[in-house]
Amino acid sequence: MSPVVLADSGPDTKIFVLDTNVLMHDPSALFKFQEHHVYLPMTVLEELDNAKLGVSEVARNVRQTNRFIDELLTAQKKVIIEQGLQLSKFSPAEEPYKCSGRLFFQTQAHGSNLPESLPGNKNDNTILNTIIALQKEVENHEIVLVSKDINLRIKATILGITAEDYANDRVVDDLDLLFSGSCQLRSDFWEAHGKQIESWQEEGKAYYEVQSLNGEEWYPNQFIFIDDEFDMGSDIRCGVLTPAVVSKILH
Repeated sequence: MSPVVLADSGPDTKIFVLDTNVLMHDPSALFKFQEHHVYLPMTVLEELDNAKLGVSEVARNVRQTNRFIDELLTAQKKVIIEQGLQLSKFSPAEEPYKCSGRLFFQTQAHGSNLPESLPGNKNDNTILNTIIALQKEVENHEIVLVSKDINLRIKATILGITAEDYANDRVVDDLDLLFSGSCQLRSDFWEAHGKQIESWQEEGKAYYEVQSLNGEEWYPNQFIFIDDEFDMGSDIRCGVLTPAVVSKILH
């Protein structure tokens, strides 16, 4: 294994070792680890080469990954591989990712570091073996395996390797921050809007047109409900709430 040179990296800088399935899922994953570094074992490069043919989404993503790597190598021909390729040369260190880390490759073979129960002839185990060797080589930086393969992450954790799922393709980090798409109305909603309500019947359902009051905001395709014994669906049309009552209500 070629030595990884991190002389100018602070102790908080991590090295993320990417599994093949991460790049098959999102080729731009190379540029989504901010100030941290990315490391690709030779096994990953070989698996990418084997999966590049075809018209599937996976094959297209593999080819895009290969193009990214080739463009990085072409743009930095004079760079010593052991010092890593500057990812910011391809993706500017700007929002939203502020990519400023480097891309490293495994270029030399190494001895077995796995327990006898985990022979290194399988690709997943070869990746684990590479990470263990990298941990011995780079002692002052945390090495993290990133994989969408839950079984590989389990084996990595058993061997003392920090492992994470790849979730950087999410729009937000905390899914709880996403809008639920629903809105619970106040229990006195009908009383407060009584004078502004217009109602009619269509196909056995009761419909109510209600004007918003006191800054109430409703949106198209939003689900509106009241936490009582009645079930309601709703349709929002031009800022006017038109709930379609699907059970008997106010009859």
